Amino acid sequence: MIKLSLNQIAEIVNGVVINADGLQTTSAFPVINSKQATNKTFFAAFVGTKVDGHDFIDEAIANGAQFSLVSRDCSTPAIKVADVQKALSDLAIYVRNELSNLQVIGITGSQGKTTTKDLLRHILSVAGETVAPEESLNNELGVPLLILRCTETTKFCIVEMGARHVGDISHLAEIAKPHVGIVLTVGSAHLGEFGSREHIAKAKSELITSLSAGGTAILGTYDEFTSKMIVPTGVKRVLFGEKPNCEIRAADIEVREGRAHFDLVTPEGRAAVGLQLLGMHQISNALAAAAAATALNIPIETISAALSTAEVSSKWRMEISQVGEITLINDSYNANPESVAAALRTLALISQESGGVSWAILGKMQELGESSAAEHAAIGRLVSEIGIDNLVAVGIKDYLADLDLMEEGGASATHYFDTKENALAIVEHFAPGDVVLVKASRSGEFNLLVDSIKEKLGEAEL
Repeated sequence: MIKLSLNQIAEIVNGVVINADGLQTTSAFPVINSKQATNKTFFAAFVGTKVDGHDFIDEAIANGAQFSLVSRDCSTPAIKVADVQKALSDLAIYVRNELSNLQVIGITGSQGKTTTKDLLRHILSVAGETVAPEESLNNELGVPLLILRCTETTKFCIVEMGARHVGDISHLAEIAKPHVGIVLTVGSAHLGEFGSREHIAKAKSELITSLSAGGTAILGTYDEFTSKMIVPTGVKRVLFGEKPNCEIRAADIEVREGRAHFDLVTPEGRAAVGLQLLGMHQISNALAAAAAATALNIPIETISAALSTAEVSSKWRMEISQVGEITLINDSYNANPESVAAALRTLALISQESGGVSWAILGKMQELGESSAAEHAAIGRLVSEIGIDNLVAVGIKDYLADLDLMEEGGASATHYFDTKENALAIVEHFAPGDVVLVKASRSGEFNLLVDSIKEKLGEAEL
């Protein structure tokens, strides 16, 4: 954060300094987890639905936090405010306005935000100090925390922007003030909350309408909504994809060991890219990152080299590991129909290339509303259509609904378990050379199932 006195911070957030010298200056940035507190941080005592940060103030101070941001009295150095979350937003808006040379890139979309962020960070870090979260700070609390990590020496800040309601992204954009806005795709994630993809598109488009003259709107061409979003006057419109009309596109695409290789084509020229990330769906994420980097005047040679060396840095997203003679793909961070379909196609590619038997272990896709049963059944059909050998449904039978009507269950063998714990029994059927995908919404905690599979495979003799 930029250097401010406690009195200045208190004035910005309409608070009062307690148990401290208001003239004390600080450039500490906020944390909301007391275990992450150090002498370079201050502790924001956020009151959540399950945990009250005020209960952890003493621990944060003991770990080195310089002071706390609180909404009730405490006995340690603090700034007391009416609402901690609003205070963080107000402080972030102030700091963002002070950092006039900071280039902010906003990313939204139904899938691919975090991977695109990771790829773009890998590119931009070559050109200057870049702030981008390891974790997913994409909401009204996370975005202020991210902006407040920026200093006078920060050149780029990459901000993920999520939404559960119309108006959410407008609020985040008001805080971050992006120069570049990326909309990846409009899909089915949070369909149950928005009610329709049209409403999802409206919410995502708020990032584009927030851009000021001189900014750049980067739009994907992978659905019927994104490329048609209205761009404000004075904002440059850039399309990315695999179609000839895209300013940033992929040509001569090949797949090798489940990974995409292609020529990156931009107005600056053409360069070869060989992604380290699994799946052909990563092409769109790479193109989005390339489009943003191009808008920020990064040379195409730098972009292609960075894309070709970037690896997965965020947890549980198409993480591939070799456990004995089993190939295990952990994609348990989240799930919606589009991302599950992409992961399944990657599984099919890898198993076909290796000659191994394929296993898709799938948990529930959350927040699909009234379309939930139909969306799960459609994924089940896709599993059969693309030739995956085994479908293992965990906790939801809807995946199997249409397969039960097909002759002998279709092309795939089907298995059902009511819990993750019971699903672990499927490991006994794995054989050397098999390829296993684990995919579910984050709330299902299927990362724990992955850990259990690894442990059991370590004990088993295949």
